[in-house]
Amino acid sequence: MNGEINTPTERPSGDNKSGPKARSAWAVTRSVWFAMFMREAIGRTMTDRMGWFWMIAEPMAFVMVMVTMRSFIGGDQLIINAPFIPWMIIGMLGFFLVREGLTQGTGAINANRALYAYRQVQPVDGVLVRNFLDGLLRTLIFLMFMLGALLLGTDFRPDNGFQAISGWLSLWALGLGFSLVVSVSGSLISEIDKVIRMLSMPLLIMSGVIMPLNHLPHYLLEYLMLNPIVHGLEYTRHGFFEGYKVVHGTSMLYFWSWTLGMLALGLLMHVRFKERLKAQ
Repeated sequence: MNGEINTPTERPSGDNKSGPKARSAWAVTRSVWFAMFMREAIGRTMTDRMGWFWMIAEPMAFVMVMVTMRSFIGGDQLIINAPFIPWMIIGMLGFFLVREGLTQGTGAINANRALYAYRQVQPVDGVLVRNFLDGLLRTLIFLMFMLGALLLGTDFRPDNGFQAISGWLSLWALGLGFSLVVSVSGSLISEIDKVIRMLSMPLLIMSGVIMPLNHLPHYLLEYLMLNPIVHGLEYTRHGFFEGYKVVHGTSMLYFWSWTLGMLALGLLMHVRFKERLKAQ
């Protein structure tokens, strides 16, 4: 030992290379959403060879049944300044947009349960991605109906494009709010999911999808107008038919109070019960 102290050899400044740059939380979230979206889209449209057929066949079957009923009840005479079939198609597809949020929320959590082993994946991601995909598919089907109507000589173009689009997106947002709430409550209490599926058909009738609500007695109408779906459908229909007389009491302020409330409640529930949703 000569008393010298061995010090680490200094690395030339040119050799200082930093490791891979860490991605931001938003970049990781986008990657997770894109991967889950592709997984969901392929599973929904490619796994079942009849998947696309049933997406289109369901609303077409409703239209055929309603056209048959119209020949008996004179549907055109019940609606002022709006053709019956386009009026009904708008209501039906708009309702289906909300209904998907109600019925698909719980399935979104269960379908992605294996992915929760990765800490980047949260239960709310599956709900958001599935709702986005459902809305995208329903929008595509709506555009196909509009194109088909135009080819058959029926003018299906909206009189107020901005209002029609904003009404459609508003219904989409309401469906997302319902999906966030139902996904948590239905996962924790399985009976809730069954009750919602049972109420799907009565809710379709009470939302004024196939028959106008204007002709109902006032004492009954004031209760039906508590349903926010009615307000969104009437607003959207008015965007397509400018002279259409909406149901008395239609209010988008009431509609968005419901929508924002459901979105906030759903997100809070996902934060509160995140670990329980993963553990189930």
